[in-house]
Amino acid sequence: MVIGFPPDERPRPRLGPGLRSPHPPGSRSGQGPAAVRVTRCPTCDRCATPTWPTSSPSTTATSWKLAPMDEARLHEVRESADRFDVLDVDGAFAGFVITFAPGAAYDSVNYRWFAARHERFYYLDRIVLHEGFRRRGLGGQVYDEIERIAAPYTRLALEVNLVPRNDASLAFHAARGYREVGRLGDDEHLVAMLEKPL
Repeated sequence: MVIGFPPDERPRPRLGPGLRSPHPPGSRSGQGPAAVRVTRCPTCDRCATPTWPTSSPSTTATSWKLAPMDEARLHEVRESADRFDVLDVDGAFAGFVITFAPGAAYDSVNYRWFAARHERFYYLDRIVLHEGFRRRGLGGQVYDEIERIAAPYTRLALEVNLVPRNDASLAFHAARGYREVGRLGDDEHLVAMLEKPL
């Protein structure tokens, strides 16, 4: 898995060797697992199509209850994001990832909650997999890479839905060592604020 440059094109070190999916490429050749690449997203058009919605980090991992984001908003988010990367599996668009560093001009109340408490943190805003690439072990591979990128910031922060409850995502993050450090919201929409020391 290789991460591309962030939206402002500041040079970043190339990442480690490519990660592999546990499934053969499209189950066609049987020559081994499919290579998964994460590369810089040159435009937002593939990430805001009407055929599949975008998601918040409360939708990461194996359950995908999606929060809508139109293309205009996606462009706004991309401008302030540290990284905006797309997932590629055998040349097919499989999803995208958006992350933020401290000091971003991002109006998310969840991001601002962490910013008010930490000088150093890295925020996973959203990770989205296209329907055809779910349940193939890609989520864990992407998290491995995101956590590696976030390591210089000492913690990775995100939120997961409690109302409506996202048990699959809560279990996924607990298994990876994330712990709840607070809650934000109300009776209609409540999220658990999670962190993992790195």
